[in-house]
Amino acid sequence: MTADWYLMRATGIVSLLLLTLVVALGVATSTRLRPRGTPLWVTTTLHRNAALLSVVFLVVHVVSAVIDPDAAVQLTAVVIPFTARWAPFWVGLGAVALDLVAALVVTSLVRRRLPYRLWRRLHWAAYAAWPLALAHGLGAGSDRATGWGRAVDVLCVSAVGAALAWRVLALEPAEPPSAQARSQARSRAREAARDRLAA
Repeated sequence: MTADWYLMRATGIVSLLLLTLVVALGVATSTRLRPRGTPLWVTTTLHRNAALLSVVFLVVHVVSAVIDPDAAVQLTAVVIPFTARWAPFWVGLGAVALDLVAALVVTSLVRRRLPYRLWRRLHWAAYAAWPLALAHGLGAGSDRATGWGRAVDVLCVSAVGAALAWRVLALEPAEPPSAQARSQARSRAREAARDRLAA
């Protein structure tokens, strides 16, 4: 086993944990759930930063899988789902998850140029990356049979399940914020960031 092998395994687990956090925070944000006494931008900022960090770990996971000779994942199999030589179905699920995350990153970068409803639909479609990533790890992960590997999977499923249960049981469905409310939230976030820098 090489250092690439251990790096691939570790970054895969961390990516799944971060993606779980992103999904749970995304669901919390959609219901306006936040710790008592904190503004909503705290939850949304944490959601966005966790998403960015998960992308970093995902990129390292993919690169290490490609360069590690033991993993034997071809570059084309990373981009084109279900074309891997080894475990094509399970590696393919990971490739689909990667494609969805890439689409989310690109549409988020051009978010201001997209209609809000279109961006929101694309954003929610990207949440399908989580179950695909989970299934990818269950089928292709080398730690899937270990006790701690199973514990990580149970933790991830429990966290997302609890967030979804909260969303379903919420009494009032959250309405999308108006353009004015979004503008005010951005202004408050900028002011808070300036205050933190000035402190």
